[in-house]
Amino acid sequence: MRSKIVAGNWKMNKNLAETEALLTELAAKLPDTNAEVMVAPTFVNLAAAVQSLESSTINAIAQNMHFAESGAYTGEISGDMLVNIGVDTVILGHSERRAYFGETDEILEKKVKAALAKNLRVMFCFGEELADRKSGNHFKVVESQIKNALFSLDANVWSSIILAYEPVWAIGTGETASADQAQEMHAFIRKTITEAYNAEIANNVSILYGGSVKPANAEEIFSKPDVDGGLIGGAALVADNFVDIIKAI
Repeated sequence: MRSKIVAGNWKMNKNLAETEALLTELAAKLPDTNAEVMVAPTFVNLAAAVQSLESSTINAIAQNMHFAESGAYTGEISGDMLVNIGVDTVILGHSERRAYFGETDEILEKKVKAALAKNLRVMFCFGEELADRKSGNHFKVVESQIKNALFSLDANVWSSIILAYEPVWAIGTGETASADQAQEMHAFIRKTITEAYNAEIANNVSILYGGSVKPANAEEIFSKPDVDGGLIGGAALVADNFVDIIKAI
């Protein structure tokens, strides 16, 4: 049975004091839930977050990593560095990494394999631009992003993959794919994985929706059979909002 997951991507927000305050509030208000709850603070606060959450069921995860083990990559973070501070999951392929930092499918394939080699779980993000949706190419774009980065993987490592569908036109815009649109795409993703691998892998992989999820729409989105949770942006920066989204699952 696949996991239900609610993950908060804090992006480039919260200094150390703000990070510790938010984590303390989240830990105190965390509802009883069968879902995995994750937060991804900025790198400079990640080690402190891991330590702060030692007695909590909330998991501190990384927003990104490099594919190299070490070397002359100024400003980058390796998988070993994440493992060394107690991190077990990393987000890869976020649309902002693709758009602002030029991360291609080829680069992401290398990152995914590097993370898996360090026994890190990968939360792999993908999704179409507004132009793709309007032109009707959204299914082709999503299929291509998944295929190019993930379909060279051996079947036995898919237990360490979490997928996060994030329509780019619904990230930070206030726009949200309808619950039916999310379900349609998530079902398509499972069908695509079934065709490339098998139904068992497709039915066991958790697929999260990311794109302006809020307390007001979370329950409807999470109610869809192929939506296994959410990758939450802005709403994850306010404890009460994030807690309400966790309750919705």
